[in-house]
Amino acid sequence: MREQEEFFLNAHEFGKNFTWGVSTAAYQIEGAYDTHGKGPSIWDTFTTKPNTVLNGDNANVSCDFYHKYKEDILLMKSMNIDNYRFSISWTRILPNGIGSVNEPGIQFYNNVIDFCLEQGITPWVTLYHWDLPQVLEDKGGWTNRNIIQWFSEFTSLCATSFGDRVKHWMVLNEPMVFTGAGYFLGVHAPGKKRLKNFLPAVHHAVLCQAEGGRLLRKLVPNAQIGTTFSCSQISPYRQNNRDKKTTVLVDALLNRLFIEPALGLGYPTKEAPVLKKLQPYIQPTDMEDCLFDFDFIGIQNYTREKVRYSLLVPYIRAKIVKASKRNVPTTLMDWEVYPPSIYNMIKKYSSYPQIKKIIITENGAAFKDSIDGEIINDIARVNYLQRYLNQVLKAKKEGLNIHGYFVWTFTDNFEWAEGYYPRFGLVHINFKTLKRTIKASGKWFADFLSRKN
Repeated sequence: MREQEEFFLNAHEFGKNFTWGVSTAAYQIEGAYDTHGKGPSIWDTFTTKPNTVLNGDNANVSCDFYHKYKEDILLMKSMNIDNYRFSISWTRILPNGIGSVNEPGIQFYNNVIDFCLEQGITPWVTLYHWDLPQVLEDKGGWTNRNIIQWFSEFTSLCATSFGDRVKHWMVLNEPMVFTGAGYFLGVHAPGKKRLKNFLPAVHHAVLCQAEGGRLLRKLVPNAQIGTTFSCSQISPYRQNNRDKKTTVLVDALLNRLFIEPALGLGYPTKEAPVLKKLQPYIQPTDMEDCLFDFDFIGIQNYTREKVRYSLLVPYIRAKIVKASKRNVPTTLMDWEVYPPSIYNMIKKYSSYPQIKKIIITENGAAFKDSIDGEIINDIARVNYLQRYLNQVLKAKKEGLNIHGYFVWTFTDNFEWAEGYYPRFGLVHINFKTLKRTIKASGKWFADFLSRKN
C-alpha cells in the first residue's frame, strides 16, 4: 500500500499557494573563508581545534558557492526550484561583528539575490545560521547580554542592504541546537559546556529572536517574517510513568523552549523545572520583549526521539535512546526514519492559535549514495522524501496550518561536527573537483515540482 501512495504523490495536491524550495546555510556551502575581507567566525575557529570535527574537516572551501553561485542557481532553475533559502554570513559583511562594513561581502549577497530574481527564484534569507563572529565570542558570545545590540546592528544592516528585494526573512535557525550543542554539550562551536553558559545563551537568543523580528518589520515594507525551530516527536522508551514524565520534560526543552516565550506563554518551567534557573538572567521587561507576532514559523523535522528516565543525567534525569539501539531503520546520522513525526509536529504547532502559518523549512536525510559514473542512485533518499511528504500532505488535507516545504539540502555540504561524511544533498558534490551532479532524488524532486500547477 505504501508504494502505491508514494507512486501517486503529486505536488498539485498541496495547492497552488503551497511554497516549495531548498535550504542551505552560508558556512556550510560558501567556502572562501578569508576571501575579500571576511572575518573569522566561531566555526572557522572551532574546526582548527583537534578532535572537534570528523576527519579534521573544515569548510574553508566546501562547495565554493562563493565563486559558483551562478552555477548552483542555474541548476536550481533547471530543477524547477523557485524558492531558495540561504543565510548571510555575519563576518562576511561585518568582519569585526559590529562597526566597519565589508562592501565586497554586501556585494556578494547583492549578486546572489539579484541572480536569483533574474532566474525567477525567490530568495528566503536566514539572518543567523550559527556562524557568530569570533571577535564577539571572545566577549562571551551568546552568553553576553550585549549580543542583543550586536545582533540588532547585524539585522539592521541586512534589512537596509537587501530588504528592497528580499521579502521573506527568518531571524534565527534552530536556537535550541546552537545553544544546546554549542553552549551546553560543547560538540558544536564555540565548544562551551555547562548550564552556566547554556541558560544565558538561551535567554539572549529568545530576546534576539523577537528583536530581530521587530527590526525587520520596521525596516522592510511588506516582508514576511519568520524564524525556525528544530523539533522532534518525543516518545517514551518504555510505557512506565517515569519514562512518560521524562518525555514531557524533554518535549518542553526541545520543542517548546523557544516558541512559547515568543507567543507570550513564557518559559515552560512547570514541565522543565531546570528552566527556573533562567530567572537571574531575566530583567524586568524581558518577558514582554520576548514577544513577537511572526508571520510564519519554520519547523525543521528529521526524526523522532525516544527517551527514558536516567538518574545519572544531571538536571533533567533524561536520556535519549539512540536509534541504532532500537532496531529501527536509520540514516547515516543515526536518526530514526519515522515519517509520522513530521505530521505529528505540524499538528503540535498548529495547536497554538497564535501561529499564523507553518512552513517546513528543513527536512531531508543523509544516506550512503550509490555512485556509478554519472549516475548517483540515492533511492533511500527518494523514499524518505516521498514518505515524509505523504505525511505533510496528510496534514494539509486535514486542514492543518501547513503552507510550504523546503528540502535540506540542495547540495552536499559541510555537515558541522560530522564534516563531509553525511551527504544530505539533492545534488552530489565531488569535494576534490567541485563537480555538481544531480542525484536520483534531485531528478525525482524536479519531476515532482514540474507537476505542481
